[in-house]
Amino acid sequence: MLEDRTAAAPLIGQQPVPTPPPWPAAYPQGYAVVDVETTGLARDDRIVSAAVYRLDARGNVEDHWYTTVNPQRDPGPVWIHGLTSEVLRGAPLFPEITGELSARLDGRVLVAHNAIFDWSMLAREYARAGHTAPVQQRLCTIALAKELQLPLPNHKLASLAAHYGVVQQRAHHALDDARVLAEAFRPSLHLAAGAGVPLPLHVCRPLTEWSDSAPAPAGGPPAAYRPMSWRPNRRRPACPYPNPGRYAAGGPLVQGMRVAFSGDTSVDRELLEDRAIEAGLHIATSVSRLTSLLVTNDPESATSKTAKARSAGTPVIDEAAFMQLLQDVSPQSGE
Repeated sequence: MLEDRTAAAPLIGQQPVPTPPPWPAAYPQGYAVVDVETTGLARDDRIVSAAVYRLDARGNVEDHWYTTVNPQRDPGPVWIHGLTSEVLRGAPLFPEITGELSARLDGRVLVAHNAIFDWSMLAREYARAGHTAPVQQRLCTIALAKELQLPLPNHKLASLAAHYGVVQQRAHHALDDARVLAEAFRPSLHLAAGAGVPLPLHVCRPLTEWSDSAPAPAGGPPAAYRPMSWRPNRRRPACPYPNPGRYAAGGPLVQGMRVAFSGDTSVDRELLEDRAIEAGLHIATSVSRLTSLLVTNDPESATSKTAKARSAGTPVIDEAAFMQLLQDVSPQSGE
């Protein structure tokens, strides 16, 4: 009797289907992809529009929401966000949207492109309104793209979108920017999960106090806002990269460079420092021969930092140039 070998024979043209790796148990259970448009970048600037895409644990869209916001002041760069004073006049004030916005943020990781900026603007608006944003963690998609070593020419949202074939329809419109980011975040999330890459999550410490610097005129917009005594814990983790040396004029910033700041900046100093740290730079509290770069808008000032920079030959650039360089910080060679 011949032995039946049919069951053991391979099926021609078929390949075994690989079992997908398990979803990381440590990953969050939900995300809120956020984009805000603002009157500017400084501490007292205001939000003029906000959008939120809620995603489930695997990055699938659950719903989305968008609103304009009356900033009670000049709308700032209308040529960027397209929102004029006339358009915003009938929009709700920020305190009027906190309920709806909070419901969409609560219990989720805030995801944004350059997340420290969106988080800082939201935290300040909540504090002005006398509330606390219900956000405990944030995730920056720039940091995630770097963790995944995506082959991007730079770290602009448009480049991330193009990498994944996501079509951007209205750049700098909060709703479309949030949609584009949500569609680009999902494949990045799955790529990270498949490779077992820990997500670059950061703790959000909300503002709790804020006061007007001057009373608002009757019937008019409020004066600029001024923070009170609240300050976050500024203890920073050690920079994980060795110092590659001084910044070379015309070249990129490199992870591990020691950057010092001196004098007033248009963007809040803490925001600048957080952006630099998330890009892999080291914040130096003083200038020495090891300092890679000094950022100041007044290089001729008589501060101790500028004086030491001149004597040590430390490169000096202004804030605008530094912000431009921050968009594409080079990784350490050999990584």
